[in-house]
Amino acid sequence: MTIRLLPPELVNRIAAGEVVERPASALKELVENAIDAGARRIDIHLREGGRSLIAVEDDGEGMSAEELALAVERHATSKLPSDDLVHIGTLGFRGEALPSIASVSRLAITSRKRGSDEAWSLAVEGGAKGRPQPAARSAGTRVEVRDLFFATPARLKFLKAPRTELNHAEEAVRRLAMAHPAIGFGLADEDRVVLRLAAAGEDLLADPAAARLARLGAIMGRDFADNALAIDALREGLRLSGHAGLPTLNRATADLQFLFVNGRPVRDRLLQGAVRGAYQDFLARDRHPLLALFLEIPPAEVDVNVHPAKAEVRFRDPGLVRGLIVGALRHALAAAGHRASTTVAAAALGSFRAPEPAFAGRGFAPPPRGIPHRLAEQAAAAFAPLDGFDRPSAAPDRAPVSGGVSGGTEDRTAYPLGAARAQLHETYILAQTGDGLVIVDQHAAHERLVYERMKTALAERGVARQGLLIPEVVELEAPAVVRLVQRAPELAELGLVLEGFGPGAVVVREVPALLGPTDAKGLVRDLADELAELGDAVSLKERLEHVCGSMACHGSVRAGRRLAPAEMDALLRQMEATPHSGQCNHGRPTYVELKLADIERLFGRR
Repeated sequence: MTIRLLPPELVNRIAAGEVVERPASALKELVENAIDAGARRIDIHLREGGRSLIAVEDDGEGMSAEELALAVERHATSKLPSDDLVHIGTLGFRGEALPSIASVSRLAITSRKRGSDEAWSLAVEGGAKGRPQPAARSAGTRVEVRDLFFATPARLKFLKAPRTELNHAEEAVRRLAMAHPAIGFGLADEDRVVLRLAAAGEDLLADPAAARLARLGAIMGRDFADNALAIDALREGLRLSGHAGLPTLNRATADLQFLFVNGRPVRDRLLQGAVRGAYQDFLARDRHPLLALFLEIPPAEVDVNVHPAKAEVRFRDPGLVRGLIVGALRHALAAAGHRASTTVAAAALGSFRAPEPAFAGRGFAPPPRGIPHRLAEQAAAAFAPLDGFDRPSAAPDRAPVSGGVSGGTEDRTAYPLGAARAQLHETYILAQTGDGLVIVDQHAAHERLVYERMKTALAERGVARQGLLIPEVVELEAPAVVRLVQRAPELAELGLVLEGFGPGAVVVREVPALLGPTDAKGLVRDLADELAELGDAVSLKERLEHVCGSMACHGSVRAGRRLAPAEMDALLRQMEATPHSGQCNHGRPTYVELKLADIERLFGRR
């Protein structure tokens, strides 16, 4: 078989197959070029989800006629001024995006260099380049990509419906916009405006964290902005910033978890493992928090060129990055104390409101906005405090709750969770605050308190170990053995003592006593798989925490037990002093807070 060089047009189409998977891929490359060119406004127009037209216009630096002709040549770039492949400070440098796109589409570029009196345009059709021609436009660049993949029909027929391609394009623009709040973005499909994000003003730009949160709120929703915890941590030259949602603000999927490395949006399984490790005490396994994290790392410590589309990166020290993410998230969650997300109260208020359509067309009149005076008096009498409520209950099944009790003359409504006023159905504590009321699930709240005390005790005294009468030999592949032996000191801290037993096995000598009778072989094999995939022994920690959670559940105040007022107040004070007490071990809220203004609206007073 004869060896030959492929024609340049075919080489460009092969490169396009790596870089341009769908219209969103081409759009991402063009928007990144605009950002690198110093644009302050980027407007995008699509047709058929980008299949027939992708137009990206910016007010960036622009290009001269000579630069325009070079821009569509392979391996031509302005992003490596010193030919340094290590210290990369832009969003890309591969130099293949424009020629690759041009090889499978009809490309037209019109540009005017900032400070120049002339504008130029260039057309490339299926890889055939024309000559720069004089044109008219303001400073900046406009790139039009028409009939994407017309030169590669095989790729064209695999595109999805225009609506699906538009969704992918919108997602690509949103990710880039999150990291650049100083740039305004506009996205339209046909005649419909899909996305419009204004650039942050000078007042917001003076506070980068506030500007970033405003942009994240515009993209991820107001609920995220209202319930986001600020993240700012430094470790060994790396800085992690951004925002993470409270555990009670969660979703069934991880599609609202974002990681940016030096301003570049990336998809990395390292983030998923780190987030899971940080939130594992607060969320069920099928629930996921919302967050956007921005990692600033020396360019020499990260390889951004491991993927043709620059969607993945490789860290020199992934353990350092993971530890920084986990530590920063846990610190922020601990600092949140007993705070729960505002969506909890919104959901509670929503359940009180009867839908108006239920009265429509059925001969019923809508309920009056206000309550008649006589009914209001009857309601006030019905809910007046019962005689003797302030005296401790004599119920024999009362469960004691340890902790300080507020003094008799102290205004307990000034506390964040207020003063206990009643117990409903022997399950819920009703407390009055200075500006509303709080409803507490007594079992879920005390379960979290007991669980946190158990975690503290484990951290102080370590995990008790149970020695095996006959050490268990577990046969594994050689790489798995190496990974386990390297992490043996960390596993020993969790109560699992093992050591190498030749090149293809480990011997288990002790296991965590909390687990009781356990399948040592299955446990070790699971740990080996997790070390290979996530770089951390998650399952062992989760098993220990599951046991602690079960013990906390059985040792806490049960639903259906009557509590004295002093005991209810003690529980509230402990919640205020205990981190993470706003949610149970599964991410459900332990209390709901309703403001007086919201309650008044329910009764038509506002």
